[in-house]
Amino acid sequence: MNIKLLGAAFLVLVTLSFGHAWAQESPGIDRSATGGAQTLEDIMARQQKLKVDGAFRSENLGNPANAAPISDHLGTRGGVSRSDTYRAIRYNNFDARTQARGPAADVMIQDGGMTWLKLREGPVINYGGGALLCFLALLVVFYFIRGKIMIDGGPAGTTIQRFKAVERFGHWLLAGSFIALAITGLITLMGRSFLIPVLGPEVFATLAAGSKWVHNNISWAFMIGLVMTFVMWVAHNIPDKLDWQWIKAGGGIFTKTHPSAKKFNAGQKIVFWTVMVLGFSVSLTGLSLLFPFQLPMFADTFGVINSVLGTEFATVLTPHEEMQFANIWHSVVAFAMMLAIIAHIYIGTVGMEGAFDAMGSGQVDVEWARQHHDLWVAEVEAKQSKGEAS
Repeated sequence: MNIKLLGAAFLVLVTLSFGHAWAQESPGIDRSATGGAQTLEDIMARQQKLKVDGAFRSENLGNPANAAPISDHLGTRGGVSRSDTYRAIRYNNFDARTQARGPAADVMIQDGGMTWLKLREGPVINYGGGALLCFLALLVVFYFIRGKIMIDGGPAGTTIQRFKAVERFGHWLLAGSFIALAITGLITLMGRSFLIPVLGPEVFATLAAGSKWVHNNISWAFMIGLVMTFVMWVAHNIPDKLDWQWIKAGGGIFTKTHPSAKKFNAGQKIVFWTVMVLGFSVSLTGLSLLFPFQLPMFADTFGVINSVLGTEFATVLTPHEEMQFANIWHSVVAFAMMLAIIAHIYIGTVGMEGAFDAMGSGQVDVEWARQHHDLWVAEVEAKQSKGEAS
């Protein structure tokens, strides 16, 4: 998949969080007193995060050659005790038979779940939620320092068409569905910690069930909006040399200057490609979560990372591990998108005079357009003049 190389550096960090990379090895342990079974030294070594050779457990799975005669009490066990059976399941050496069918039916024990849960309830919520709160606070401070970006000399009183109805529909379909997904996603991810103490378990249960339904079904509108806006605007968002001049001038956000721009300036292009790339990524993992165990992608992704970076990440993952990676990546990318969209909403509403009209009515003040998109205005006026002349 094309998305496999996107965010490879972050996937490296996430993978390390799932792994068990210990700093040093434990010294040799004498297990003769326990007949080869686990000792107190084994337990203490793992608590100290020392590497313990688990072969004494993974290879102690019983021996059918030691089976008692079938007439004896243990004969039907075939020389394998209940503990041996549990160890065989633990180390994936048990030949299980089940009537259930499906990609995950033959996985009886998958101990990565606790690592995933701790990562989800710890760093993902803490860093993601903290980033949202800090960014909102920064925007409030910035607004009181910079104030609203006004139209120099005031509005001209005449307008020019900025976006057609179909463009505005695609934008609001994408924006509205994303806002709904963000709210319901936050409720699903963080609600148990923050809403149950306030609303109580019964009210939260109803809210969570409704959020899940909305999240799963609104996702289709988001993907349709993503495709629509990409097709309509990709041609206007190809980076060029003019964008660097806009970036060097800070886009006029920190000063009174108004760098030249076409229909989309460099800041809007950054938002566009951020939404497109992250939106595609979050859609892929979202589909994986909507159809459990049917769309594995991280084993192949790690294979690409290994070939590029020379790392040794696992390229054979259980169906449950695929789902856990999809869930974590889905949450992380969603938080990154929320930060970008919050900045976009700020500029398009309280941050800049006249900006909301572009997606409100589709008509913007001519003076606003000249100050922020002068080259685009020149192109539109040239086409109008040519049309009138012909």
